[in-house]
This record gives sequence, C-alpha cells and structure tokens, in this order.
Amino acid sequence: MNFFFILNSAALGVGLAMDAFSVSAANGLAEPHMRPVKRWIIAGTFAGFQFLMPMIGWFCVRKLAEWFTDFQKLIPWIALFLLLFIGGSMVKEGIEDRKALAENGNKETVKEAHLTGSMLLLQGIATSIDALSVGFTIADYNGVMALTASLIIAAVTCVICICGVHLGRIFGTKLAGKASILGGVILILIGIEIFVRGLLGI
Repeated sequence: MNFFFILNSAALGVGLAMDAFSVSAANGLAEPHMRPVKRWIIAGTFAGFQFLMPMIGWFCVRKLAEWFTDFQKLIPWIALFLLLFIGGSMVKEGIEDRKALAENGNKETVKEAHLTGSMLLLQGIATSIDALSVGFTIADYNGVMALTASLIIAAVTCVICICGVHLGRIFGTKLAGKASILGGVILILIGIEIFVRGLLGI
C-alpha cells in the first residue's frame, strides 16, 4: 500500500458517494430541524453500506464470479425501485401536509418528514448497491488491501454525507412545507439516474 493506493481509494470513494450525498441532502431538505445525532446516523449508515458493498463485490468476484455477473444486471432495477418507493412516499406525505396547510391556513400544521430507520436502510442499499461493481476493480487486491480501500471509501462517504445533510437542512429551513415534496422528487430523479446509468453501462 502506498500514497497512490490511498489516493485512488479516496477518489473511488468520492465517485461512489455522489448518490449518497444527493440523498443525504434530500433528507436534510425534508427534515431541516434534524438532531445532530441523526445526521451522523445517516452519514454512518451510508458509509457502512459503501464499506460493505465493495467487500461483498470483492468476495463475489473472487469466489462467485459467474453468479455475481448475472446479479449485476439487476442492480439498476433494484436501485430504481427502492428510490421510487422512498421518494414517492415523501412526495405523498408532502402533498398531504400542503393540503392540510391550505385547509387550515396555518403554517404550523405542516410537519417535517421524519426519516425512519427502515427507510434509511433502504436508502443505504439503493445508493450503495452499484458499489458492488467496485469488486471488479479491486479483485486483484489481497484481503487487507480490499478492507483498507473499503474503509477509505466509507470514511470519504461519511464526510460527504454529513456535508449533504447540512446543505439540505439550510435549504429545507427556507422552503418549509415544500421541502418534503422537493426531497422526494430528488430521490425519484436519483433513482432514474442510477437506472439509466446502469443500463447504459456508464
């Protein structure tokens, strides 16, 4: 392991964390008054999945190459389904809150969309499942190198996601009741982007 190995792993982490960053920003947007501990839980969850997926991919390439190649075709579909489901739920909740606001004429009736543990896990899977493919790029690493690369990717993801949540919260505070709808739309668009990118092999 040398400087270029660390640099390459960090760059890989930045590239893989972009979807997680966008989803983190959407979460912050939908829940601008989120507690600090929850922000770290979100970042830690995404980081954990970004660590786990390359390791699973590395193992599959070395031990179960044929099965993993077939499973890869399903990755864009899985990510699309999960993010459409989560984003759609957020949009639905946001629309219901906006209707309540219109009926009562009281801004206090609009509630923040609170991210549940199950939805966070689904987000973590959806944004990291394409990182399974990283197993191909690190297939020639030994176990220690693969583990180190995955830890670097996780650390980079954690930092980027904390920034994403913070950025989303800033805009979420300004957008008030519209934030949940916008956050949901962002998740849906991310799902479509992952799906198209996967189909085109980009």
